[in-house]
Amino acid sequence: MTFVDLAPSAHELQHVRYLFTDIDDTLTTEGKLLPRTYDALWELSRAGIAVVPVTGGSAGWCEHIVRAWPVAAVIGESGAYCVIRRSGQVIFDFWENRALQGERQRLHLEATERLISERGGNFKIAHDQVFRLADVAIDIQGHDTHAVEDLASDIRAIGGTVAISSIHINTWIGDYDKRAMSERVLTGVFGVGPVELPSVTAFVGDSRNDAPMFGFIRNSFGVGNILPVLPHLQHVPRWISSQPAGLGFADIAGTILNARTTGQ
Repeated sequence: MTFVDLAPSAHELQHVRYLFTDIDDTLTTEGKLLPRTYDALWELSRAGIAVVPVTGGSAGWCEHIVRAWPVAAVIGESGAYCVIRRSGQVIFDFWENRALQGERQRLHLEATERLISERGGNFKIAHDQVFRLADVAIDIQGHDTHAVEDLASDIRAIGGTVAISSIHINTWIGDYDKRAMSERVLTGVFGVGPVELPSVTAFVGDSRNDAPMFGFIRNSFGVGNILPVLPHLQHVPRWISSQPAGLGFADIAGTILNARTTGQ
């Protein structure tokens, strides 16, 4: 594969055992999971690399993914919970407490809906809100960047945490994010210690809500469609694929797999 800048060396990636990845416009391409991308997920799994999607997506999506895709776990709703399968059962491990986070979501949804109504305009709550357990999602596709920023600022003013992806404003009440839950999963589920963490992990993302992960995981990649977003990121990926979205992910997966073979 080719990268926008310098390519990673095999030495840097040969010990990767855990690959965290965003979903929308990182794994998916125009909303679809391409055959090449799905094949890459299986190739990673067969090679013993645990893939963990880290998404703003709803609980409904997360349960489907952990059941149907070759993944080790799914982190959903921007870190609200981790979903795993254990002895055939799907288990949701919440950041704090399901009932507490659910009540916070109920109140925050009411406040957010009032805010959207008072502001006017045509922002809408995401169609999959009914399948969410902890956060509130607002569709932003087709909206001007400044309008999205203004709405995000207003949500912060009423106490919401905000993350902006390529498709949604995700907002919630709580002190977690993608990075915080990923760190908990690495230590608590996979037993990865702080010394080995930098060498055994990698991350792939495409948007603003991935910035905490780019700052957390040393072996961080952006797919090609991240380029317009770079000026808005506090932390940027170390490497960027020349290919966008799911094709970029497939190339990155191939690079990681080749590094493992080269290093043996």
